[in-house]
Amino acid sequence: MKLLVLQGDGIGPEIMAATLDVLTAADRAHGLGLIQTHRNIGLAALAECGSTLPPDMLDTARAHDGVLLGPMSNLEYPPKEQGGVNFSAAFRVGLDLYANIRPARTRPGLPHRGGEMDLVIMREATEGMYPDRNMVAGSGEFMPTPDVALSLRKVTRGAIERIARDSFDLARTRRGRVTAVHKANAFRLTDGLFLEAVRDIAREYPDVTLEEVLVDAMAAYLVRDPSRYDVICTTNSYGDILSDLASELSGGLGLAGSLNAGKDLAAAQAQHGSAPDIAGQDRANPTSMILSAAMLLRWHGMRHDAAPFVAAAGAIEAAVDAALADAATRTGDLGGPVGTEAFGRAVAAQLGV
Repeated sequence: MKLLVLQGDGIGPEIMAATLDVLTAADRAHGLGLIQTHRNIGLAALAECGSTLPPDMLDTARAHDGVLLGPMSNLEYPPKEQGGVNFSAAFRVGLDLYANIRPARTRPGLPHRGGEMDLVIMREATEGMYPDRNMVAGSGEFMPTPDVALSLRKVTRGAIERIARDSFDLARTRRGRVTAVHKANAFRLTDGLFLEAVRDIAREYPDVTLEEVLVDAMAAYLVRDPSRYDVICTTNSYGDILSDLASELSGGLGLAGSLNAGKDLAAAQAQHGSAPDIAGQDRANPTSMILSAAMLLRWHGMRHDAAPFVAAAGAIEAAVDAALADAATRTGDLGGPVGTEAFGRAVAAQLGV
């Protein structure tokens, strides 16, 4: 498997190094044949070539089997015309990585802020209320006068049908329940189209139960009783917000894996940001990046019917759980004594090589 490794900004180099330690151990244990290509992206690329997204980067990604994509310090970037490209959005739109898959689950013995949960949020990632990805040219956000700002939202039947189909396929492998989250009582056309498309796909899956919940109610229900939910299917902005809520309730954003998946390529990307305030201090929790990499291995294994990759993904997840279960190998954000590098080594050691 050919991996493109892009460490990104802030804590990116540290959490990526810990993740690569784990992947190296998994490679040795399961014979994955991982081949790594390292490139700069983000602020390092801006200094190197004048753009946070080098011009050949998407073509380079297409030549690989998967991408490890580090976090982004987007607020530190110059305007787009000066090279400050939101590379996360560019990957999702340019490579059609339409499904942002974000699991959230509690772990025995690890503190969490809500009830027990084991759910997956399936977030459509290529359109919606995001001005940098919903127009073929220009931005979906504009100001006709200095005192008026407008923003456009795009929802298409085709985009919703494919995230819905992926959601129902996933639910078939889990507990057989999909929750469509919307605000069709206010956004009658856009969220109305979302619901219509999801219902159409649901007819193809009579063995999966469909539930429909308003997004504001969903936020309350996740706090009240997240255990009732299995797979949550929703649009871009709702999924972004709800996945952070679910992950924080289940133990923290530092524990939240995330995969950007398309038909032919996927990129593993930690759910959290670049945390520049602790960059370079060996304080970041690399769990999210490690679990995201495990999701990438599973995606590759399922797509290519390659059992060793699926087994390696499961082994990494079990190794992370074992390291988190031991208070002596938890990172500082979880009350433990170890740093980023040591946690990576602890997870790698659990893989038995």
